[in-house]
Formats: sequence, structure tokens, C-alpha cells
Amino acid sequence: MNDLPHFDRDGSSHMVDVGGKPMTHRIATASGVVTMETATQSLIRNREVQKGDVLELARVAGVMATKQTANLIPLCHPLRLDGVKIEFQFPDSQSIKILATVSATERTGVEMEALTAVSVSALTIYDMCKSVDRAMRITDIQLEHKSGGKSGTFRRS
Repeated sequence: MNDLPHFDRDGSSHMVDVGGKPMTHRIATASGVVTMETATQSLIRNREVQKGDVLELARVAGVMATKQTANLIPLCHPLRLDGVKIEFQFPDSQSIKILATVSATERTGVEMEALTAVSVSALTIYDMCKSVDRAMRITDIQLEHKSGGKSGTFRRS
């Protein structure tokens, strides 16, 4: 357990003290995919879902969730975010790829904030479209890139 900073020698969890770490500019990008029927993607793209503009509401939900990460994930530090950007791509006729990029000048990273943004954006898409497509799947939520801080840069290859 000594290699995991959120646990002490006895295995008890605690919030890591980042007070002595320098403030650095940190960026993280996460991604995820929602797969669906072709007709469902068409409804979303054409803004014909009865509940409203799915992608804009998913974007707003993702931004809101990003700001709540410390309340949702135990032991996460509350951060002052500099920016949150959520994008949607259509790699094929049956999926939507979500990309969330979060930046902050802080003492700890923003990976969890980016992953939270993707997760809640995907859940919002599912919620808004479940009445027409209960077989949707949320998959492949992962960190794509992070930079800043002592551990340096990570880029998924």
C-alpha cells in the first residue's frame, strides 16, 4: 500500500497533502464512446429528440459535473478550473465520441475532472435517448492525455 499515496502504512485512506507542491498549468483530455442505433444518432444530429438538443445538454451537464468532481469522487481535491471544453465526434453512423479537455493552474492534476465530464456527458446522452434506444452502450472511457506536474506528460498511443 505504500506505493499508493491515498493510503497510509496501515492501509487507511486519506486525502493527499498537496500543500507543498508547486502550482503548475495542468491539462487533461479524456474520451468515451456512446454506441447506438443509426436512427438514434440521426435524431441526435438533426436535433429531433423530444427532450431537446441532446449534445448541448450533454455538454452543459459535463461542464457542471466537472465542477463537482471533488464532491463525487472521494479524496479528490476541489480545484479552481481555468477551462472545460467538451467536443462530440461521429466516427461512424452508430457512435458518438466524447472528448473533454480540462485545464487548471493547480497543485494537483485534472484527470478526474476530465473523466467525470466524459462520464456525465455520456450518461446525459443515454438519459435523453433511452426512450427510443434502450440498447445504447457507454464504453471506452479513458484518459487520452495529461500534462503538467511532477509526473510529466502522458499520451495514449
